[in-house]
Amino acid sequence: MDGWKVEAMLDNIRSTWNVGSMFRTSDGFGIRKIYICGITPTPENSKVGKTALGAELTIPWERSNNGIELANSLKSKGYRLWALEDLPEAEPLFDMAAEPVNAPTVLIVGNEVCGVDPGIIKLCDKVISIPMLGMKHSYNVAVAFGMVASFLFYRHSVSQGSFNILPNT
Repeated sequence: MDGWKVEAMLDNIRSTWNVGSMFRTSDGFGIRKIYICGITPTPENSKVGKTALGAELTIPWERSNNGIELANSLKSKGYRLWALEDLPEAEPLFDMAAEPVNAPTVLIVGNEVCGVDPGIIKLCDKVISIPMLGMKHSYNVAVAFGMVASFLFYRHSVSQGSFNILPNT
């Protein structure tokens, strides 16, 4: 996809299944690289591969113990940082303008209980939330990641003039 320059940061994700699912989603949407931070299990853990079904072999990844340092480094290289987090100041996903994702952008998701590290949030250019109607305040992190990746990919495709964005499967 022309200009699609999206990468992902997984900040302290606990579940190997969630990590594997996000690798698989990343493969499906052409996410270029995954940064694995903190306690997040890497593809070296066989349980990640059980859910990723081979996507862990096709998506480049990099391990970093410190997500804040990594976020600082990416920002200094010109990346836009967009965190997915339910905060009062977050921009609802469906209210976002249909802007192309031509600048390198990192979609950041955080721990299933604690969310994205507040130090990373402070560095972000945008914080995105997904509106919910139910009693719970958040989706499963892998599901939320898939929703946002899909929406951003669709919006980017439309901004590039394409309405026929995915092959039939």
